[in-house]
Amino acid sequence: MPDTDSIHGELSLQVENIGGISETDVTLSEGVTVLEGRNATNRTSFLQALMAAMGSDQYTLKGDAAAGRVELSLGDTVVERRFERRNGSVHATGAGYLDEPEVAELFAFLLEENPARRAVARGDNLHELLTRPIDTDEIEAEIELLQAEKRNIDDRLSSIEERERELVELERRKQELQPKVEEHETRLEDLEAEIEEADVDVAAERESRAAIEGQLDELKEHRTQLEDIRFELETIHETIASLETEREEKRDRREELAGQPDTDIDSLRAELADLRDRKREVNSQMNELQSIVQFNEEMLAGTDSEIAAVLQDAADEGSANSPTDRLLESDDTVTCWTCGSRVDRDDIEATLDRLRSLRQEKLTERKTIQEEIDETKDRVSSIETVADELDTLTERLAEIEVELEAKRERVTELETRRERLHDEIDELESAIEQDPTSNYDDVLQLHKQANRVELELEQLEKELESVESEIDEVESALADRQEYEDRRDQIVEELDELRTRIDRIEERAVSEFNHHMAKILELLEYENITRVWIDRRERETRRGRETVQETVFELHVVREADSGGAYEGTIDTLSESEREVVGLVVALAGYLVHDLHETVPIMLLDSLEAIDAARIAKVVEYFADYPEFLVVALLPEDAREVTAGQDIITDI
Repeated sequence: MPDTDSIHGELSLQVENIGGISETDVTLSEGVTVLEGRNATNRTSFLQALMAAMGSDQYTLKGDAAAGRVELSLGDTVVERRFERRNGSVHATGAGYLDEPEVAELFAFLLEENPARRAVARGDNLHELLTRPIDTDEIEAEIELLQAEKRNIDDRLSSIEERERELVELERRKQELQPKVEEHETRLEDLEAEIEEADVDVAAERESRAAIEGQLDELKEHRTQLEDIRFELETIHETIASLETEREEKRDRREELAGQPDTDIDSLRAELADLRDRKREVNSQMNELQSIVQFNEEMLAGTDSEIAAVLQDAADEGSANSPTDRLLESDDTVTCWTCGSRVDRDDIEATLDRLRSLRQEKLTERKTIQEEIDETKDRVSSIETVADELDTLTERLAEIEVELEAKRERVTELETRRERLHDEIDELESAIEQDPTSNYDDVLQLHKQANRVELELEQLEKELESVESEIDEVESALADRQEYEDRRDQIVEELDELRTRIDRIEERAVSEFNHHMAKILELLEYENITRVWIDRRERETRRGRETVQETVFELHVVREADSGGAYEGTIDTLSESEREVVGLVVALAGYLVHDLHETVPIMLLDSLEAIDAARIAKVVEYFADYPEFLVVALLPEDAREVTAGQDIITDI
């Protein structure tokens, strides 16, 4: 669906078998198009075809047709929808121009049964109507998720602050350990150099001191093994630190996901199945109503010649006039197509109006159910995605634990081996020292010193490694703090936006209505209406056992008495013409508040007969400023008032 700013040029619509239209191809120019004609001249059928092309389900397939279609071309966009009657129901294929036609049905397709117009006529709560497109359940779910994320971030920031206080002591300890490690490394290198030099000095005596030399070689080999063990332990500790960091990250992510609102996916799937069953039931009811309404509309208009002929045969004995003529005549009575008697046309039309209203209610119910289905499907998908990620995290955490266990076992093994080497070194040193033939006291002392220094070095390095690991963890956490703080600030802004979104839309709806209502009243110059406006108020209402606050839009009417004074009336005190104008302005307010002018290129007006021709012209001129295409169905006497500078279509 392109933005209306990118739309320029003409709108073309091809129609087959919609309403009373067999086939037509009409091109509309930007601006106002007037569909001029009497009743039963397919003007409303053409408007329904436009709605169907936009994606609406408020259309009727021609009674004697098994299939129909609409094709709309606008700018670079071409859409086609096809309709087929199967088993008493009409099925549609193909996407319409709008992704979400439901909002347009509320505020842009202003035919006689438009919900905004009917809401004013019935005195309904305008707040519910104007805020209907807002998905409050989705907003509340977003708020809940953001609050959970904010709590998680607050916990992490609190932990970071605690670790930051530890950093000073850790740095101090590191500064103490580093010189000691360097000192022991230097001392160990010096001792190893002295041992190497001493080994060279005694080389000449090795033949006579073979046993002692063997012990010295073994002592040296043990020291080499100790060095290898020290290096391997250092490498393993680095690997362990890396695995522990990864484990912490995975645990944090798992806690974050597990902290999301708990929902039973099985119950959601069951709910989804129930919703689909409800939708099928409503669809069946709508199809039955559509068939009933369509049949009776055709009979009331006298367009089914076959049934008219049957009625003619049945009524020939009781009248000299043609029964078919009586069926098609436009006086106050018609021949009933079920019993053949004369009945008031108004009675049949009133019944049809009730059936249309019921079908509209079912359509609204189906849309609500579909929205619930889409929302539930999204929730199921989201929960399944989270569950999959949790499974992956759990598997990886299990793998990490196995790896850590293996590494720790290796550390234990190496440390045990190191202790054993130290014991063996002690035994070798004692044996050499106690050997009466040994003249290597100096070499032995060097080995002892080197062994002691190496043990101290290992302890210092281990402590330094632990301190540096903690410092790295703290610094890593501190590095993430800004990111967490930025995200928390962003969440606070998002929460504020979500919590005030409905308030802002309500305030704007009231403002738009009051502004345009004042302008319209000024243009139309109703003699005894001073002002019509909406007031936004909070009131207490009962919901089950609870008393809750509810926002309502109260419609106020101030009239002027014959004496010149003002008094406040109600919607019931307005004439039919005045109520129709108020209903149109309510729709215009919704059109602007929900930004339909950015996405919906057309606005449709029909059934304006209750308003006099001069005022119709002013209403059309006022509304023409907003949509790209304004299509108005008018009687010839009304059309004459608005034809100047407008496109007129008289034949559809």
